Amino acid sequence: MLYTFYGDDFTGSTDVLEQLALKAVPAVLFLGIPTASQLARFASVEAIGIAGDSRSRSPEWMDTHLPGIFEFLKDRRASVNHYKVCSTFDSSPVRGNIGRAMEIGSRMFGSPCIPVIVAAPHLRRYIAFGNLFAGDADGKVKRIDRHSMARHPATPMREADLRRHLAKQTILRTALLALPSLRSANAAAQLGALIADGAQAVLFDGTDEEDVKRTGKLLRSMSEGAPLFVVGSSGVTAALLTSRMPARDPICATVDGGIKRKPLLIVSGSCSLATMAQIEYAEACGFRGFALDAATLVDSADERERVARQVSTTLAEGVSTVLYTALGPYAAPSTGAVPSNDLGSSLGVLLKRIVEQTGQRRVVLCGGDTSSHAVQQLGCYALTALQTTQTGAPLCRLHTDDSALDGLEIVLKGGQVGSKDFFELVRDL
Repeated sequence: MLYTFYGDDFTGSTDVLEQLALKAVPAVLFLGIPTASQLARFASVEAIGIAGDSRSRSPEWMDTHLPGIFEFLKDRRASVNHYKVCSTFDSSPVRGNIGRAMEIGSRMFGSPCIPVIVAAPHLRRYIAFGNLFAGDADGKVKRIDRHSMARHPATPMREADLRRHLAKQTILRTALLALPSLRSANAAAQLGALIADGAQAVLFDGTDEEDVKRTGKLLRSMSEGAPLFVVGSSGVTAALLTSRMPARDPICATVDGGIKRKPLLIVSGSCSLATMAQIEYAEACGFRGFALDAATLVDSADERERVARQVSTTLAEGVSTVLYTALGPYAAPSTGAVPSNDLGSSLGVLLKRIVEQTGQRRVVLCGGDTSSHAVQQLGCYALTALQTTQTGAPLCRLHTDDSALDGLEIVLKGGQVGSKDFFELVRDL
């Protein structure tokens, strides 16, 4: 096994799946620790991931659940084991605590020092002198504390220096491999000096593809002789694979041509400005939008059934449909009052009912936290990459023992991902 990973939400997990497919690495993403028979169905893969939802969980939940997951990954005997986090690094001491995951991973894998790789130029995420910068919905690159993620409803990013951010979550000593050191001829020696000086984690700067290659070489060197535990975005995957092998043709399975231009179903629990722009653009292009009240949806099975019947009728008419519980961070106060796991689960139950009623074969789930909980209601055990759409949100195939849902084509889209015409693009693949 080349590589294993655990994603702290489902959208971010498919981001890694896409990076592996682009580098022609056969991979599977399980939605929990697989059974022996499920594992056997993907015996030829070189990379295995588990999609999780620790991004929306407490440190106590991590203490209970992450050790078993890490033990399974450790048993794959991969040279690199990756705890995958969102490239905006949003987290807090009480929710999605990345520092706690680092502590557990350090203990489970026996890593003397944990590389922390957040830079992902392919996603317009950059680290300079320890500070995180990210592309925003308006097209501009901003320091994360001036980005729309500073207003995230659950884990607002109000600190750009990721060392300071992590210091609130862990007692592990975090050092920085800054740009001048990373780009120097003796980068490996400077990294070694940080570790020798007692660093238990090292944050890597990175702003361009050359930095990605340099990082990959250092990671490969660190993984020689013993399994390496790494924390970071899909920039970890890109770095490792860029330095690992010559170019191969990307894995791109054949999409069912019969789906093309059939109506698309979008289910969104996202509060992001980018998703708001996508919903508004889709409605302007003829998609039918249904604004849902989050609290009512969670509390009432009758409401979910009513919406399912209404949407089934719309899809039968050949009209692409968008269900959403918010338009941006300010438009739906009830959404912020409903726990993301409850909202996501209710959206998943609703989606499953619609698919059962209509035979819908292609859907998009929007929102990192909500889609993680929603997809778990579909009874699937694995996802595989099917085709790229736009960076960070591949079209995937769902694997389940339920014949009504097996083979469903699904995109799990993070709130910040995609251009404003993203839904039209997925519909017309």
